Amino acid sequence: MRVTFLLLIVITSFYDLVAQSTKTPSRHFDILVRNGLIYDGSGQPPVSGDVGILGDRVLAVGKLAGAKATTILDAKGKAVAPGFINVLSHTGIELLRDGRSMSDTKQGITTEVFGEDSWGPIATQDMRDQVNLFLKPYNQTCDWTTLAEFLTKLQKKGITPNIASYLGAAQVRQAILGEADVKPTPDQLNQMRAIVRKGMEEGALGITTALIYPPNSFADTDELIALCQESGRYGGRYIAHIRSEGDRLEEAVGELIKIGKAANVPVELYHFKASGQRNWPKMQSTIDLINRARQRGQNITANMYTYTAGATGLTSCLPPYLFNGGFMAGWKRLQDPATRQKLKAEVQQKGKDWENMYDLAGSTENILLTAFEADSLKKYNGMTLGQIAKTWHKDPIETIMDLIVADKTRVETTYFLMSEENVKKGIRQPWVSFGSDAGSLSEDRKEVGVVHPRTFGNFARLLGKYVRDEHVISLEEAIRRLTSLPASNHKLVNRGLLRPGYYADVVIFDPATIADKATFAEPFQYSVGVQYVLVNGKMVLKDGEHTGAFPGRTIWGPGRKSKK
Repeated sequence: MRVTFLLLIVITSFYDLVAQSTKTPSRHFDILVRNGLIYDGSGQPPVSGDVGILGDRVLAVGKLAGAKATTILDAKGKAVAPGFINVLSHTGIELLRDGRSMSDTKQGITTEVFGEDSWGPIATQDMRDQVNLFLKPYNQTCDWTTLAEFLTKLQKKGITPNIASYLGAAQVRQAILGEADVKPTPDQLNQMRAIVRKGMEEGALGITTALIYPPNSFADTDELIALCQESGRYGGRYIAHIRSEGDRLEEAVGELIKIGKAANVPVELYHFKASGQRNWPKMQSTIDLINRARQRGQNITANMYTYTAGATGLTSCLPPYLFNGGFMAGWKRLQDPATRQKLKAEVQQKGKDWENMYDLAGSTENILLTAFEADSLKKYNGMTLGQIAKTWHKDPIETIMDLIVADKTRVETTYFLMSEENVKKGIRQPWVSFGSDAGSLSEDRKEVGVVHPRTFGNFARLLGKYVRDEHVISLEEAIRRLTSLPASNHKLVNRGLLRPGYYADVVIFDPATIADKATFAEPFQYSVGVQYVLVNGKMVLKDGEHTGAFPGRTIWGPGRKSKK
């Protein structure tokens, strides 16, 4: 205790010296941000002042009159804040093609956190073949085995944002069990535990999963507890797309709470929502459930995107058991007439034992098909399921199965599921941060299909529509939720605050003009209002334009220091 106290005195004395340096007119910085309205990320009201940056760190914050710098940025009338953190990014593979992370950088994102699954370990040839399918459009092949090797590959290639990643429970399961719906034997579970230990020691932030998708959905609660126990030994977190965001929302959150308590780990749920109109009242009851757990001392948080539509595969209209053994096993079953009749009956039954997106959407006009790989089907990008079924003169459920068979993919789909009132209700919760649940693309990537507008607008939409225009939360609170809250939750050390000694991840934006431009019909439109972005002290966005700089680094998880 005495050692800790003395260390605190030393650290405090160091920052006192740094603070004193703000009064030294002769201080020379690499970059000096002048005359800004500084939102330090803590949630406190802003103060007028300057930010001095030397190397990759913030050196001084305050009134720095007389200070000199190699580069001076005039932030008069602008907000100066820590760089924003995207807590659910799917841009890992896209960064192999384009390291600029354009749609996120233009919104002030300086750190991308990968989750739901992971790009390692790649333990079997089947897993490698699957990754190579993803990589084929990028003219790349999988030449890594572990998650750490993938993250290192990205950094060495050159990327604009910082990156960090959770370890996918699905990848751990596939490494030992493949994609079958089986329960691991005690020996197999021990092998899975060992993979988690290795992943944590190599720098994963914790365990992640997406429990509506096979093979994730085949894992039971006890299996997840076992994996999370290993993550917890290294200070990791458990973060999950829970088993249900609709009919069984409260039960699914209950499982999340149970796992966190049994494994003694902090937990977080992805893209917090209540799907399907009949489930909209469950948003408040679930908030109450989480708040009760928090009042009992459990560390539980959530993140969300700022739209009333979600996006996943058309395959989510069909029962998960169809894909026991993997996607191709399900694809083959879909060509059997007897199986199709059985599936059609189950989809129509509106059963509550799986997340039936066809049912939750409420209408075929609420199911928007956005990305086909087959050239013959690309003409249907941007059409609803109802429109395609009418064009084909077919039953909508038959159309679903035919489209999956014809495209030989899960078929990217947008589902309109949520209420605007619940989006605002989620935003108001002080323990909610934000993630795009998307890749980060450039405006010229239209060949990928009609992407969800959250790809280009999730964070600007929060600051423009919900903060400035509708006053759902204050600007300082929104910035806290984009910066220090996720940095603390995910143990991103020395990130998320504008304080001396912290990394110089900085965004300068105009609160009066920041806004999303992307729509469901025309998503490939950059957000506006962000003027400058710095990552690790390097300017990556200047006057709204990318500078070509790639200073992004891998942020390793808390267990990496344990690696011998």
